Amino acid sequence: MNPDTRKPVNFAALSISTLALSVAIALGLSTPASADELDAKRLVKAMSEFLAAQQALSFNYDATLEVVTPEDQILALASSGKVELKRPDKIHATRAGGFADVDMSFDGKKLTILGKNLNIYTQVEIPGSIDHLVDVMRDKYDRPLPAADLLLSNSYDALMEGVEDIKDLGSGVIGGVECDSLAFRAKDVDWQIWIAHGDKPYPCRYVITSKRVPNGPSYSIQFSNWKSGKAVAASGFEFKNTSKATAVKLEDLKGTGDLPEHFTKGESK
Repeated sequence: MNPDTRKPVNFAALSISTLALSVAIALGLSTPASADELDAKRLVKAMSEFLAAQQALSFNYDATLEVVTPEDQILALASSGKVELKRPDKIHATRAGGFADVDMSFDGKKLTILGKNLNIYTQVEIPGSIDHLVDVMRDKYDRPLPAADLLLSNSYDALMEGVEDIKDLGSGVIGGVECDSLAFRAKDVDWQIWIAHGDKPYPCRYVITSKRVPNGPSYSIQFSNWKSGKAVAASGFEFKNTSKATAVKLEDLKGTGDLPEHFTKGESK
């Protein structure tokens, strides 16, 4: 089907930082503050400190973004990619889906977004750290990075902000890796994370569920192939226009967002 002939799909819009998967279940767990809650916080903090301590790291991911149509149909948009970063100020990320093939590189001064399938690119001056880049991309450009909350130098504070309820669900297995399964509730979102057992407590899956949009659409990301230190590629942070792509303004960089161009945004509640 020619994408230009598709009819627009209107859906309830929400940013990735306010997405999530909502499932109504009777857990039968106690709600008061308990040793389980303290242990869950300890596990998240250990994960945060482990990731922050890695001066270089990389991972592959598979992500699913859910949107809700006016007819209350939930549509899932799947993508895959890879992230490589070198603290404090370099990152390279890719995202390939059914409608976009995007390569993003940041060298500490300039961000480059390349639409590989369109052979167009844009560059934006955003000097600073990865933490600063995450904030600017989310708040100013509405283009959050994959797993942005987990890439921060202190992801624990960002994750735990506004948390009102915590549940330790015990063990789970993600991609053959045994993990601690933890669930959290905040005012606007519920979120769940699976953290690998052992001395390398990296996240294996992260799911965020919106409470502001009917039917609770979600954003979920599953990680694989974690690497750190010398195992991480040392190049790829500076853009090289090997395909002779055409430079455009950011507002003209169509077809590289999280949603197909024939989708139109509605309002979240």
